[in-house]
Amino acid sequence: MVDLGDYNELEIAREVDFGVYLASEDGDILLPGKYVPKDARVGDHLRVFVYRDSEDRMIATTLEPYATVGEFACLTCKDTSPFGAFLDWGLEKDLLVPLNNQKDKMQVGRKYCVYLYLDETTDRVVATSKLGKYLQNDQIQLTENEEVQLLVAGFTEIGIKVIINNAYMGILYKNEVFQDLHLGDKLTGYIKTIRPDNKIDVTLRKPGTTQKAESDEASDKIMRVLQQGNGWLPLSDNSSPEDIYKAFGMSKKTFKRAIGGLYKAGKIELASDSIRLKR
Repeated sequence: MVDLGDYNELEIAREVDFGVYLASEDGDILLPGKYVPKDARVGDHLRVFVYRDSEDRMIATTLEPYATVGEFACLTCKDTSPFGAFLDWGLEKDLLVPLNNQKDKMQVGRKYCVYLYLDETTDRVVATSKLGKYLQNDQIQLTENEEVQLLVAGFTEIGIKVIINNAYMGILYKNEVFQDLHLGDKLTGYIKTIRPDNKIDVTLRKPGTTQKAESDEASDKIMRVLQQGNGWLPLSDNSSPEDIYKAFGMSKKTFKRAIGGLYKAGKIELASDSIRLKR
């Protein structure tokens, strides 16, 4: 049986002028000519994504959508209509978000975090920005300090909402994030706390990292950059957290601690707007 809205390994059954037909238990499925690999022949197996076209026929493509059925993704709205919005998901046919599936009315050009599923009535892949019923925070199977994959799903006054392992909603607190994050960014994080109310706090800092180890690593990185350059950097403890993170991938607190240690060790000189190797 074909997995609609997902990848399938299908055999080329026959060739036609406008493409090839792929054999499946649900009948032959067209792979249009523009997606057929040049060296493909009858009997070959191809990995294709299968969905329904505008005429409800199953159709295949070798293009890779940004997400498949059962996944969360942050996608851009390309168009709207009285019955829904259409998102760019990497295929020629845009992804429909029916009007009643929109948490807030979608606007062209804006990005939204959605969940993709197969509509039982139409048998088509659709999306929803009402994520609650697809999250599994009521049955969390995670442990504290576990490494997880995060998808930035939204922003609040206290922090950044993230989808954890394509299953749970969690939060990164603003005061623990020292880099610019945008909707749809993917990154590695760690489970900090699983609260009694099933809310999950996550962190980008690897558990078990001691302050001394962190400072030593930061000091080594700063010295390397100074030595590889001209011995001078236009950064100081007056620089913004954003500038420091862009240069070194560390928080301002860690940077200040590191340059303080390097200064005390007689390795660098400090100015109000820069640091330099001590000669």
